[in-house]
Amino acid sequence: MSAILLVFLIVLALNIIPAFAPPTWMVFSFLGFRFPDQAGGMLAITGALAATLGRCILAKMSRAIVRGHWLSVASRDNVDSLRSELERRPRATFSVLLFYAFTPLPSNSVFIAYGLTTMNIFRIAIPFFLGRFVSYAFWARSSALASRKFDVDKSEALGYLSVYFVLTQLALIGIVYVFARIDWKAVLHEHQLKWLEKKPTQPP
Repeated sequence: MSAILLVFLIVLALNIIPAFAPPTWMVFSFLGFRFPDQAGGMLAITGALAATLGRCILAKMSRAIVRGHWLSVASRDNVDSLRSELERRPRATFSVLLFYAFTPLPSNSVFIAYGLTTMNIFRIAIPFFLGRFVSYAFWARSSALASRKFDVDKSEALGYLSVYFVLTQLALIGIVYVFARIDWKAVLHEHQLKWLEKKPTQPP
């Protein structure tokens, strides 16, 4: 039980970190490779719960800090127009989020952007949990199978800090900036990709 709790806390912490944390799927690949007999359903459920809770906390932090203190009024109104459109299409939103959660793509920027919309957190938490449960089970079991068939240096299984990883994280930070700068009203109603125009400052 203490090992499961440790996994929960590690995965929770990794998913609260907004950037430059190792992808969680690599953690489960390592665990499955290092401890193949423990790569069962309990490990996947624990990881999915911790990851979902961590990302929900990240979304709440994004809402309180980024939206509450960094976004201009125009940017908040712009993001709210996207929220209204997503709320009108709950099934499509659920399906897209579920599909994304199945992939090993980083989800930090998705939850930061979602937090900016102030939408109900359960709309993203449920599909994310389902997708992560399946993907974590896959990575843990496939790594466990590989550990029984191949002789690989297990001490290198968590080597993640590469140039590719750093560039990917920087790109994801840029995605969040672009998300807030796109004129969503123009995209949704005029079908044109535009930047949100900055309102001129009023003279004193």
